[in-house]
Amino acid sequence: MPRCNVCYRHCEIREGETGFCGVRGVKNAGNGDPHNSSVCRDELTVYPINYGKITSIALDPIEKKPLSRFMPGSRILSVGSYGCNLRCPFCQNYEISWSDEAYEYGRESRYLSPEDLAELALEYKREGNVGVAFTYNEPLIGYEYVRDTAKLVHENGMVNVLVSNGMASQEVLQELIPYIDAMNIDLKGFTDNYYRDILGGDRQMVMEFIAEAVKHCHIELTTLIIPGENDSAEEIKELSHWISELTDAAGNGIGQDVPLHISRFFPRFHMTDRDATDVDLVYELADVARKNLNYVYTGNC
Repeated sequence: MPRCNVCYRHCEIREGETGFCGVRGVKNAGNGDPHNSSVCRDELTVYPINYGKITSIALDPIEKKPLSRFMPGSRILSVGSYGCNLRCPFCQNYEISWSDEAYEYGRESRYLSPEDLAELALEYKREGNVGVAFTYNEPLIGYEYVRDTAKLVHENGMVNVLVSNGMASQEVLQELIPYIDAMNIDLKGFTDNYYRDILGGDRQMVMEFIAEAVKHCHIELTTLIIPGENDSAEEIKELSHWISELTDAAGNGIGQDVPLHISRFFPRFHMTDRDATDVDLVYELADVARKNLNYVYTGNC
């Protein structure tokens, strides 16, 4: 049975079914091509069934990704599909991530080939567009589409941005590294319990993804502060200290200059049992992070 390589779950996927994320399925490895003798045409391989299926598209200020220190003042064509490999109960894009509605949106989505999306990005250049941002849902669960499109965007002299939860293997990251210019990655908290019990994820995989990604492109990180979960000064101190020790490919310390966005939570989706994060607390935690980091921003305040 084919096994998915994207995240720590390594889902085994049967024909006609999908993995945990809802979009990794299987197909014939030979793809019906009688000239392809390099693979057995009876062999199944994992692929994203949401390939090219776009549910959301907008020309956004790049600061909305959020990216504060990468091409500030520019605009970027932002696209999303559907599905996610986390289960954040507070998801702000739940309609296209992991709710029941997400798969309805998927069935109603618009197909854009990599060629069509790259060409559309180029058309919007006259309106200030600098490239494509893969965002809204989790783009890494359909990394093949990101890779194929981003390559064409680069050939057009434009940039690629990835907005992600970072919960993917090093194998996936290596596929994307040549084509991604900047990422905003969620570092949602700094305890294994929070990642496992609240988000359904794996903190270590996210940290490994960040530690490698920062060696290759511009990285900014985001932490959403959830009251009663990841809102202690001690946790933000540990989180920001870890960031401060990140290094580049040559082993030079660059972590202090990695921007961190501390964002305010609002009740939504399956987490309406608590109030929005206190604004003063967001500012206080940002000050804690500034003891370790040079660039800390507050969001949703």
